[in-house]
Amino acid sequence: MKKLYVFILSLILLLILIGWVGPSNVIYAFLGVRWLIIILAIIVHFIIVFIRSLRWGFIIDKKRSYVDNFIVKTIGLFAGNLSPMRSAGEIINALAGKKINKIPISRGLSAGLTERFFDLGIAGSLLIIAALFIPMIRWIALIGGSISILLTALIYLVNWKEGIGIRLYDRIHRILERSPIAEKTLDNIYDKITVTIINIIEHTKSYSSRSDVLIIFSLSLLSWLMECIRLYLVFLAFGVHTSFFVIVIIFLLANFIGVISMLPGGLGSIEISLTTLFILFQIPANVAGSIALMDRIISFWMINFLGLIFSGYYAGEILEDIKLTLDIKG
Repeated sequence: MKKLYVFILSLILLLILIGWVGPSNVIYAFLGVRWLIIILAIIVHFIIVFIRSLRWGFIIDKKRSYVDNFIVKTIGLFAGNLSPMRSAGEIINALAGKKINKIPISRGLSAGLTERFFDLGIAGSLLIIAALFIPMIRWIALIGGSISILLTALIYLVNWKEGIGIRLYDRIHRILERSPIAEKTLDNIYDKITVTIINIIEHTKSYSSRSDVLIIFSLSLLSWLMECIRLYLVFLAFGVHTSFFVIVIIFLLANFIGVISMLPGGLGSIEISLTTLFILFQIPANVAGSIALMDRIISFWMINFLGLIFSGYYAGEILEDIKLTLDIKG
């Protein structure tokens, strides 16, 4: 029921945005869009997912499993889009990786945390750099960048430093012990998770050489830049020309706001954030809102549709893996 309220809130925010911009203005802007450029933006977004699947394959040592890696990554992105702060993405990625890539869950979780480490580190660094050059968004960029860097440091401690992850889970487990979960189930969960944490660190160490880190960083940076190129193409499709540097900053800030909003995939909050930031940079409200909606159709709704298809096909088997992993009786 709580999830339903959250989605209703997201839809209300979208309706507020459309009402603010004006439905007729959105329709008019969409009718006048250059669709060949929109098609190019769609192609770019699928290239982004492919790059992320290449990164996933490199980390889990399944470099040539292109189709499987693409499916796993799409399922993970879909799950992340349906959860606050995209928190379910790494877990579902790992479970899908176990089923489709035939890898241990611990290796999938290690890969997911490593991906999040590089994504947050790159986004945080770019936001802090932007704060030095653009006064009008300096404070929000500094706050967003600082939080991203802090989260990057936390992931580093959990994913690379042996013992810290177990100590953190010990504190979480003490809270779980107060719940009505059976003692045997709690003990089983504790054993499974502590062993998984140890295995995660071992897997992470296997691709922590300088050359491996450089490849993962390069693929991460490329995926971020391609995201901004997609948004830049949407701008061009609506006949708006602006600095690519401005687009990078707007994209990063809107995604940061979307994450802290705790709404699934930032639905509603990212669209409003993009529109507001566009307006700050002298883009008319009707065009700003239309660009935000179009970009989210490409980056959010299209990948969700594809992820829904893949998830529906594998859902039963992944659910069974969850039960077997936690030793839960059906």
